Amino acid sequence: MPTFHNEEERAAWALAESLTEQAGKMMRQAEAALETWKMGKEMNRLRCERRGISASDAEIRWSGSANAKNALTDNSFHVGLATMYFSAATANYSRALYLRNRGSLR
Repeated sequence: MPTFHNEEERAAWALAESLTEQAGKMMRQAEAALETWKMGKEMNRLRCERRGISASDAEIRWSGSANAKNALTDNSFHVGLATMYFSAATANYSRALYLRNRGSLR
């Protein structure tokens, strides 16, 4: 934990830490959605294989299913949120650094 020169710098750093934590949560949710998509795809492939349906047809059926679309939508949504939170955290880390440097110049 860095030492702070003033309360404004401390607040910027704390907000950046909070946003980074939130971004991590969003990435974990995105990873879970991707895992759901992969597992569903494999289960669909096995189910189609037992029925004698070709792998390419199984792929087409899976990509058109609501479960596949929902998993990909969840993944995209959470990756977008994580990107937003990481960007905001970067801005606040930069702000804290700016406040630190500004304070040391005085």
